[in-house]
Amino acid sequence: MAVAEPQVKDLEAPATATELEGKHPTLERLDSQIAWYDAKSRQCQLRFKFLKAVVLSAAAAIPVVAAFDVPLYVPGILGAVVVVVEGLLQAYQYHQNWITYRSTAEALKHEKYLYLARADVYGGSKHPLRLLAERIEGLISQEHARWISSRRHQDDEDKKKSGDDDDAEEPAA
Repeated sequence: MAVAEPQVKDLEAPATATELEGKHPTLERLDSQIAWYDAKSRQCQLRFKFLKAVVLSAAAAIPVVAAFDVPLYVPGILGAVVVVVEGLLQAYQYHQNWITYRSTAEALKHEKYLYLARADVYGGSKHPLRLLAERIEGLISQEHARWISSRRHQDDEDKKKSGDDDDAEEPAA
């Protein structure tokens, strides 16, 4: 008796874990977090690159316009644009957020694929879905903690630059 081999079809990988595994709050959260971090990473990347292009263009234009007979305020305006846009880049941290969000999105995708394949830590787990929930929440918490830390660091740097140091002791009279 011949055993028929199962037919292997070219299946497209499901876009979401929920499509493959069915509805479960953990899988829905995983998919929504991957989508959120992916979108925010892309948004920060576009903003960073656009603003950096503005800075480079304005900075490069200063010596060019200065070489021509233009009013003196034109290079001044270009210089002000450079300063303002660099300030925005520093304040909003688009570059750092782009990298951090991309890293978190990729780590979440990594966990998703390990879970779906029941590989690594999920292979031997009696409760792989619970383990997935713990691990993705850990990744999200780590990213949030890094974000808070970078905000505090930025605030400290801003205080040092402005000379506003609330923690400094006042000299005794």
